[in-house]
Amino acid sequence: MSSTPAYRAGEGRVSAVRRARVGHEVVEVDNGLVRLVIAPALGGRVLSAVRDGREFLHRNPELLDDALGARDPRTVGPHDGPMSAWRNWGGDKTWPAPQGWSGPGEWAGPPDAVLDSGAYACEVDVADDGSRADITLTSGDDPRTGLRLTRRITLAAGRSDFSLRLGARNVSARKVRWALWNVTQLPGHPAERPGDGAWLGTAGSGAPDTVDLVAGTGRPRVEHHGDLLHVPAQDVVGKVGFPDAAGWIAHVGLAGTWTYRFPVDPDAPYTDGGSRAEVWMEHPLDAPLGHLGGLRPRHRVVECEALGPYRELGPGDTTALDGTVSLGPRLGAVTSVGEHAWWGEPLRYTAGKVTGVCVPSGGGRAAAGHGRPSAPAAAARRVRGGFPLGTGRPVAGRAGCRTRRGVLRQGRAGSGGGRRLTPGVHRCPAPRSILTIRGAGHRCTAVRPPWGGRRPSARRAPPPGPGTRLRRAARARRVPPGPS
Repeated sequence: MSSTPAYRAGEGRVSAVRRARVGHEVVEVDNGLVRLVIAPALGGRVLSAVRDGREFLHRNPELLDDALGARDPRTVGPHDGPMSAWRNWGGDKTWPAPQGWSGPGEWAGPPDAVLDSGAYACEVDVADDGSRADITLTSGDDPRTGLRLTRRITLAAGRSDFSLRLGARNVSARKVRWALWNVTQLPGHPAERPGDGAWLGTAGSGAPDTVDLVAGTGRPRVEHHGDLLHVPAQDVVGKVGFPDAAGWIAHVGLAGTWTYRFPVDPDAPYTDGGSRAEVWMEHPLDAPLGHLGGLRPRHRVVECEALGPYRELGPGDTTALDGTVSLGPRLGAVTSVGEHAWWGEPLRYTAGKVTGVCVPSGGGRAAAGHGRPSAPAAAARRVRGGFPLGTGRPVAGRAGCRTRRGVLRQGRAGSGGGRRLTPGVHRCPAPRSILTIRGAGHRCTAVRPPWGGRRPSARRAPPPGPGTRLRRAARARRVPPGPS
């Protein structure tokens, strides 16, 4: 196999390398934390997303070998037909919505000879200082939908997330109406741990929490946990939509935690009963499903899908949808996803205690949530000091943490001791603070609850007891102190 480096990376830099694989070419993008493999010839897919040696995306082992080459080069290329003819490579891709077969206003795929299985043009742009790499994928012009799709994937140095900017342009001479639809296939598995499966936050918009969309063998079961929705790991073929989604969706599986954050427009219409996000699940079947075009699943797969608003596009008009994908450890439930971190336990301030667990993606402040607020603003404002934190590592606080000269130390307030905290999960003994993220360059800081309504200081120390007064008086007279 030959390889052509688009950029040679030094330590802490981003590299992008074109590599030949059987039947097609891939682009490998790596920042030392996350490695992506993009396949322009296979519908512009991201075929692989690896963090700490763990693969987060599903790819079809019947079509792809371990090096992501095609097992049969003849399968690479545009194809069409019924659902039973679909060559599902896996990975992350973009389609137009709504999907359907009843008229020209619905996308009758997959398969699809242009947008799903056609080759995408690929541009690789790496910053001279290695701080980021942009991979731009552009589809051919699709006569059925009138669209040309673009996908721009950006990986920055020092981060365990990457951004996706999706675009669609009307290249036809007629008006069309479509929504952007990003589909990520993740490996499914039988239920093993509490918290495995898909998680979504709700926005409280008044829209229904869920809407049933497709019943193959049944409908996915959805559990309600306050403002959170959980689709646990289960053997079912079907799809459910989420009209009240708050702008994030997450999946907890064997590799770890995958999150996707995207904007929602509360005033815009959405397809599929108003769904802003959707979850499709499938598992191996012995026979095809005739009412789904002969589809016969052969693997356990969970599709986490994000949709943009339903837009009418005149000739030359465009629409876009931005998203951010983060890869992290497997901690259980995901309670919120922010710009620079996701939370396994929400940031809370109750009875003088601040608690929570978050996983940062890189520099910047880790908001308490995305969608509904998960903590009073008063808790998030009480920030002191800080220490460097490893990107993509879990951080927890159970109080007892204090700051000194900008370094967070573990120990009871006033003890004068403690140790410097290192990246990892830290649980502290007494009710004082939690860790959160603030400032430049993944810096973790303590969130301090009020101490009698004010920050403790030497000027506002508790009144001295009788023994303390006697000792002070003795030192003032420079005579040995008597018994207290």
